Amino acid sequence: MEPLATNLRKHARLLGLSNAEVARRSGLTDRRYGNYVTGDREPDLATLIRISETLQTTPNDLLGIKTTDKINAAGPQLQQLLEVAQAMRPGDLELLIIQAEAIVVARADKAG
Repeated sequence: MEPLATNLRKHARLLGLSNAEVARRSGLTDRRYGNYVTGDREPDLATLIRISETLQTTPNDLLGIKTTDKINAAGPQLQQLLEVAQAMRPGDLELLIIQAEAIVVARADKAG
C-alpha cells in the first residue's frame, strides 16, 4: 500500500515527528509502525484512525483517497491552505481562523 506509506512519511515530516514518536503517540511499537511506513503491512481501521489522529489528518488522506468537494473545486490555493492547516497545532489553527474572520469582516465593512 504505497500511498499510505508515502503519506505517513509526509505527514510526520510536516509535523516534525520521527517514526518512533508517531508510533509512541499512536500506542504502537516502533516495529509495527515501521511496517506501515515501509509498506510491508497495512493497519486495521482502528489503528489507522489512531495514526491519523496523531498525524492530524484523516484516514482518507493517509490512504490517498481524494474527494471532489467544494474544497477541491475551489482551487489549489484553498487546497494548500487546508494542507497547511492540517499540520498546525490547535492553538495556531484557532489564531488562523480569527485572522481569516477578521479579513472577511474588514472587507465587508469596507464594501458597506
